[in-house]
Amino acid sequence: MFKNLETDRLILRNIEMEDRDFIFHQFSNDIVNRYLFDAEPLTKLEQADEIIDFYIYPEPRLQHRWIVIRTADNVKMGTCGFHCWNKNEGIIDIGYDLREEYWGKGYMQEALKEIIIYAEEVMKVHEVRAIISVDNDKSIRLAESLGFKVAGTEYVLFRNEKYLHNIYSLSLSKG
Repeated sequence: MFKNLETDRLILRNIEMEDRDFIFHQFSNDIVNRYLFDAEPLTKLEQADEIIDFYIYPEPRLQHRWIVIRTADNVKMGTCGFHCWNKNEGIIDIGYDLREEYWGKGYMQEALKEIIIYAEEVMKVHEVRAIISVDNDKSIRLAESLGFKVAGTEYVLFRNEKYLHNIYSLSLSKG
């Protein structure tokens, strides 16, 4: 079901084992991990394998991840994708991360627009959710620029502390 996607400036390539070094550097980066309250930053290369294995599990699966690559120079900048796909209800959660040096250039907005279209047209999803820390202003602005609206809140327990998150929702017409 999942295929590589292209936009004007990006290739969204399905995650592969060859992305091991990139995934390790991405998810061991303190800035990238600042608002990711679901796992500790990576400390061993083998941990990248576990992430990749999760996303390349044979289909059908309820999660997928793309590597965000700039076409101008083939630089891997981040990742985006889906998890927690509830096929019966047509709801899926979206996740994304981008290296700091690429922030503010519209890359992730471009990538997310493309995968949201994919979710609607191919996956037949009618609602995309984003769970975002209330302190993550950049991610909140990105979600809101794509039309996401606050639908609720929840606390995420991480390292024995509670972190408040907003649940953002985007309703899709075709799903």
